[in-house]
Amino acid sequence: MNKMVSMIGVPMDLGQNRRGVDMGPSAMRYAGLVERLQETGCSVNDLGDIEVGRPEALDVKNADNLKDLEEVVTVNERLADTVKNVVQAGRFPLILGGDHSIAIGTLAGVAHKYNNMGVIWYDAHGDLNTGATSPSGNIHGMPLAVSLGIGHPSLTEIGGYKPKVTPDNIVIIGARSLDPEEREYIQAQGVRVYTMHEIDRDGMAAVMNDAIAFLEAKTDGVHLSLDLDALDPQHAPGVGTPVVGGTTYRETHLAMEMLAHRQIITSAEFVEVNPILDVRNQTAEAAVGLIGSLFGEKLL
Repeated sequence: MNKMVSMIGVPMDLGQNRRGVDMGPSAMRYAGLVERLQETGCSVNDLGDIEVGRPEALDVKNADNLKDLEEVVTVNERLADTVKNVVQAGRFPLILGGDHSIAIGTLAGVAHKYNNMGVIWYDAHGDLNTGATSPSGNIHGMPLAVSLGIGHPSLTEIGGYKPKVTPDNIVIIGARSLDPEEREYIQAQGVRVYTMHEIDRDGMAAVMNDAIAFLEAKTDGVHLSLDLDALDPQHAPGVGTPVVGGTTYRETHLAMEMLAHRQIITSAEFVEVNPILDVRNQTAEAAVGLIGSLFGEKLL
């Protein structure tokens, strides 16, 4: 993996309706992220935080059932430009969230470089909703759909092109909460999904071996989008949409270690750390530990 890392914070909480996730980037930095990366041999350039404006009123839906659309678009356009510059400079973009709507900008900035980019979506949720299918109108439940070119044009066309990824180059790991329309899309398009059922039955090592082999054979770069709510709430309590029955901290460490060993990840983001809902910064510290493992940290 590229050890020349450019770190970008995105203190965004407008993609959902629980305040506090905007402090996620600061919490991960406070938990010693830069030092942890440097100990693994990374050269780290912290680019600071993307500016996030505040609307006059929060959680206001437009006619298409999209909350705070204008502000979410603006932030993701800024993020896409920043990530694109990092990639063009030959560095590894590491993005810290912030809610998961920031994946729209991350993927828009990264996908410029690749002809056949793969995505590992490590998440309790599918994030395949649109304004028409979302029960809440929260855009953090839509970034994977948007990156597939599905949804409001102001979101899908960020970066000036769509789609950023195709259904057959996506692997979702850890899913355990899918809306009916998301299930229909997954089944119709043949998106590869490893639910908690497969992880419980076969083990994380088998799931990751299969997922890595699947993407290695067909992609020229792989983006990791890791939502901390993929972990069970006992291991990551500080998230906005916790779902019981998730992966353990150790299982997720193993997943990151296997990705480090195979060296297929070319960009990554860690999102949905909410210090207000956390216990003694436990979730941010978990995220930092997982990032360390992704970049090759070893006990011996």
